[in-house]
Amino acid sequence: MSEQALSERPPTENEVRAASEAARLLAKALTPAGLPISVEKNGDQFQLELPAPLGQLMLDVLTHVGRGEMITLVPYGAELTTKEAADLLNVSRPFLVKLLDEGVIGHHKVGSHRRIRASELLAYKAKRDEERRAALTELQRLGQEFDAD
Repeated sequence: MSEQALSERPPTENEVRAASEAARLLAKALTPAGLPISVEKNGDQFQLELPAPLGQLMLDVLTHVGRGEMITLVPYGAELTTKEAADLLNVSRPFLVKLLDEGVIGHHKVGSHRRIRASELLAYKAKRDEERRAALTELQRLGQEFDAD
């Protein structure tokens, strides 16, 4: 089972434990200046310092795995299939295709297959999430007004 990528399966108990321990140690070592890392291989020891944003990225990945979550890293310039894009948005593939056909999310075709740039999908997701946050804030405001009456 462990030969599959973590984007295709949940982590094993051993992977969850290892990721949790690594995240705990890295969180202690991460500073605003960066993340010092020491690696030993065949008796040779290598030292490096990752910039803080890269250290935080490593910590974020390990934290998700430590919670037993599946993860997928998507490069900003990647092109996604409709299934990958739907999975990333947590919507059905037919719903995503409808959004593509309506021009809500840009895409192009490779033969008869649609491809969506990760940058376009992430921009749509950010806009959607912001609209949801605004609607939630408005509902909270209305609820407070109603309670005050």
